[in-house]
Amino acid sequence: MTISTFDAARTLGHYSNWSLTNLQMQKILYLSHMVYLDKTNGTPLVNEEFESWDYGPVLPSLYHRIKFYGSEPVRDVFHNNKILTFGKEAEILKEAAHKFSHVHPGSLIDLTHRKDGAWDQTYFRGARNRIIPNEKILEEYKTL
Repeated sequence: MTISTFDAARTLGHYSNWSLTNLQMQKILYLSHMVYLDKTNGTPLVNEEFESWDYGPVLPSLYHRIKFYGSEPVRDVFHNNKILTFGKEAEILKEAAHKFSHVHPGSLIDLTHRKDGAWDQTYFRGARNRIIPNEKILEEYKTL
């Protein structure tokens, strides 16, 4: 089942005790999306496509919703959205929060900027709004 970007963000924020920056949240959601694509035979985790931006894969609506936090931890600004507590989506987001919440942002960038990975194949300096196809994301995951 595909969930809203903001439900995913609120769930990830909840399980990380609201300790993630915008950059960390974007990267961890991307990694979660990658795992979910594999576990569901290509069904997307979120209802929005990731785009290739300078600092990696980005969910544009999420970026614009939380950009005012800058490099500070994002607080819960998703009051009209759900915190998922059961199901495959919740399980993957909870595991990702526990595994990656304390990983340095630079290391998360390294994970999502792999040479010949999905982001690398779609990124062109300064060209935003380039969609990263889910097929490329899944293909990258399968090579890991």
